[in-house]
Amino acid sequence: MMRSRLLTFFGLFFSLAGSLCAQGPWPSGPDRADRGVLPAFSYSSGSLPAPLPLASELTDDASLPTIAIALPRMAPELALQAYRGRTIVQAAQLLSYSARTVIRAELPDTQQSGEYEVERHYSSPHQLAFKPVRFTGDNFVKSNVILRVLQSEVDHQKDDPALNAISPANYKFSYKGTTELGDRVVHVYQVKPRQKRAGLFKGRIYLDVFSGSMVRAEGKLVKSPSLFVKKLEFVQDYADIDSFTFPVHIHSEALARIVGRTVVDIYYSDYQPVSSVAQAKASPAM
Repeated sequence: MMRSRLLTFFGLFFSLAGSLCAQGPWPSGPDRADRGVLPAFSYSSGSLPAPLPLASELTDDASLPTIAIALPRMAPELALQAYRGRTIVQAAQLLSYSARTVIRAELPDTQQSGEYEVERHYSSPHQLAFKPVRFTGDNFVKSNVILRVLQSEVDHQKDDPALNAISPANYKFSYKGTTELGDRVVHVYQVKPRQKRAGLFKGRIYLDVFSGSMVRAEGKLVKSPSLFVKKLEFVQDYADIDSFTFPVHIHSEALARIVGRTVVDIYYSDYQPVSSVAQAKASPAM
């Protein structure tokens, strides 16, 4: 029974995956991160592209030149604002998506493990379902870790995303400079929750310096709702797919009483998002 209660809590952690992607608006008040405006893009002197040819100058073999325009690098505060803007737009425009999910769970102290592949189907605003594809490993891990993780995600779809949003209402931000993650340059921010509340974490977030999109979030939960778990740490990576940002990998480790260390990796791939904007453009005008 202790194992069951312990691993039920472990599943609760994975509500973070949704809260970091689909979040509510910035709160009103003294925080000024929501009051800026994006700067107008302008070419620097001497870098203007060649003018496009007039229609009368085009021949049968002529074609318009391709102009590559690099996005301007954002200041740290502006990148935070852009991130919040992206999450608001995503919450409003993401109608549904499907994806392939592989969950690998391991209990190192008992040498038990399992891997479960499922098809994930999400419909806005609260519907999440999974279709089993395959499972290999120990049934104890499947029943008491993996299935509880999936059920936890379904249960947390109805939670208010503002409660766990990475926003000034929930966190204090401290800028730590820039670094590179893969081929992306990112701003690094230390985040500290304003309250010691379940679902919040202490750690760091990494935002793309050109788009403001989330690239990584990492840290540890500041409060555990269970006496059976001593601590839980995670690293969650993201990717931009179409106009949206989705998690692609979550690695987490929990140090728990009774069963010891619990390690879970979740991999997401083959996202097929459906946007309200794209759907509106595809629909014939009435």
